[in-house]
Amino acid sequence: MQRRCRMRSSRLAPGVLIRARKHSPNLWLNFSRPSMHSLCRTSSMACSPKSDLASTQAQLRVWQQAGERIGFVPTMGALHAGHLSLIQRLKQQCDRVVVSIYVNEKQFGPSEDLATYPRQPEKDQEMARNAGADHVWVARSEEVYPPDFSIALTITGPGQGFEAVDRPLFFGGIATVVARLLGLIRPDIAAFGEKDFQQLAVIRQLVKDLALPVEILGCPLVRDTDGLALSSRNAYLTASHREKALGLPKALARSCEAYADGERDVEQIVKAGREILDSHGLSCAYFCLVDPETLEECSGLLAPKQVPRLLAAVHCNSVRLIDNCALDDPPWR
Repeated sequence: MQRRCRMRSSRLAPGVLIRARKHSPNLWLNFSRPSMHSLCRTSSMACSPKSDLASTQAQLRVWQQAGERIGFVPTMGALHAGHLSLIQRLKQQCDRVVVSIYVNEKQFGPSEDLATYPRQPEKDQEMARNAGADHVWVARSEEVYPPDFSIALTITGPGQGFEAVDRPLFFGGIATVVARLLGLIRPDIAAFGEKDFQQLAVIRQLVKDLALPVEILGCPLVRDTDGLALSSRNAYLTASHREKALGLPKALARSCEAYADGERDVEQIVKAGREILDSHGLSCAYFCLVDPETLEECSGLLAPKQVPRLLAAVHCNSVRLIDNCALDDPPWR
């Protein structure tokens, strides 16, 4: 049966990118790929145990030539239920889901935890596949950043303030690696968690500014049974420190409670939550209300239908934790 293919292309240099629509899925054409003899022969074949870049792109080409919709979850490993929820969300919308595991050195500052960041690649691959991933790419630094790699992105707009104050290299490193990974994988849709709310805003701005033909899906933050937002860095917490860290979601909940009780003064809403942080002995980096679209900080009285986002970061002893919620959607109900 003859198939129709409606082409959409950008005015790009030859060999950069053309996106085509074949029925509903997207195809990425005219990008650097491995030779044909290395490709799997059928799109229904189980994913290869190899996880290098060449085999990853080979498998992707098979699926893309078959017109399958590709979802992508970039991670730094140390997977938890939050990561797995991204995979499961994409399984509902895509034919195939690819997960990358790569601890991106460009987003760490000199005094940050690059050397000690949790790494468990074998366990992560098993967890990702059990959650529904069709292919897991455990990336090597030379694949992501080859010796002649010379691009470093600078972020303004949503990448200013908050996380960028304590971590000035963070969003430039995030933008650089995400742009690189999206270029290598060429997905139709990529999923990111709302736990890193400012990061999600930066990535959306990145995709918009660079006109990247990929949909960015923000997925709800996932909490543990005690209310703490899931994070790979939670592994650093001792039992006593974890109890202390629970002051963070409790502070968010207290500010939400003040809003639900009719308080509309931004200063008073923030004060209610900060009092909880202080009572738990948490050192506050920031605790503020922002516009959920622009991330501009709110002040004065909230408008009648205005529902800001609460963004927070604290230090629990030596562990830095972040959390957030919509002001009308507290961690607990």
